[in-house]
Amino acid sequence: MNEPAPSWLHDAIRAPDAASAQAARERQAQLTKPPGSLGALEEIAVRLAALQRRVRPRMERVWISVFAADHGVAADGVSAFPQAVTAQMIANIAGSSTHGGAAISVLAQALGAPLEVIDLGTVGASLALPRVRDERIAPQTGHLAREAAMSAAQLAQALGSGRAAAQRAHAAGAELFIGGDMGIANTTSATALACALLGIAPRELAGPGTGLDAAGVARKVTVIERALALHAAALDDPREVLRRLGGFEIAALAGSFIACAQLGVPVLVDGFIAGSAALVATRLAPACAPWLLYGHRSAEPGHLRILEALAARPLLDIGMRLGEGSGAAVAVPLLRAACALHAQMATFGEAGVAGRDAAH
Repeated sequence: MNEPAPSWLHDAIRAPDAASAQAARERQAQLTKPPGSLGALEEIAVRLAALQRRVRPRMERVWISVFAADHGVAADGVSAFPQAVTAQMIANIAGSSTHGGAAISVLAQALGAPLEVIDLGTVGASLALPRVRDERIAPQTGHLAREAAMSAAQLAQALGSGRAAAQRAHAAGAELFIGGDMGIANTTSATALACALLGIAPRELAGPGTGLDAAGVARKVTVIERALALHAAALDDPREVLRRLGGFEIAALAGSFIACAQLGVPVLVDGFIAGSAALVATRLAPACAPWLLYGHRSAEPGHLRILEALAARPLLDIGMRLGEGSGAAVAVPLLRAACALHAQMATFGEAGVAGRDAAH
């Protein structure tokens, strides 16, 4: 690929504010509890304080963008569901009334979060629904075991769609961004990406995805092995890895994560697909890493290896593997609890409670 990367990928990324983090730590030390007794909730509050540049971070305005796309590799039977399900699920997520019927639709309503679906390329006509943005690049990606999944221009367009979603979230005053995914066969693409970037064999990372049996997983492994062999000479460049093995929605997720870091919007990363996008994003723009929090550990076997590579500590581990941004959305109340406790608990002085040092 001779074309240069989109210039915006090299824009400056905001650094977390050390002064806000220190002030938040000092506040935590004065709250009416033994030090460290709220566990990870204390660490989350301090980290969000640094990212939001305020001693008392907030988590009221959450923005959810679900990126959807079809994959050419679906032709090899690497999913338990037919490819038509991608477009059908776009309709289910967006819905025709106040909210859709998908898991992320229900969760977004419960969180009071705006929800948009970005159609980046699905087989069939674009859906004319109010919450579906038509940003179609092609009907589907190329078959990654036979050709590159995307051209350089298509990759730039997908990354740009992610950036545009981050910009909409920022303009709306979002205090947290969640990127979801929908795309039949996208666990094959995500697994291929992880294998290439981590140097791990497909048989160690490939999982059931939408519910493949053992024979189906073996077929997926074979397809990924063929893809890695086909593109082997180009897999030392993360952007080229994404172009050859990724999906439109995975590229958009990566673009949104980088853009959020540039704009100063914290990200809550979902599961396996979003995790593969986070892996790509941190290879393309390492400085974005502090802006990425991780909602949960997916039941997909490859996700643990991705989390380990990212030195990520997920908030939840409850066996979810749905995608759509659902695992991240389920974790939002933990972030809200961390912010509420940090902001609203009384200090020892305010409560008239003797601190730990009073016994000495």
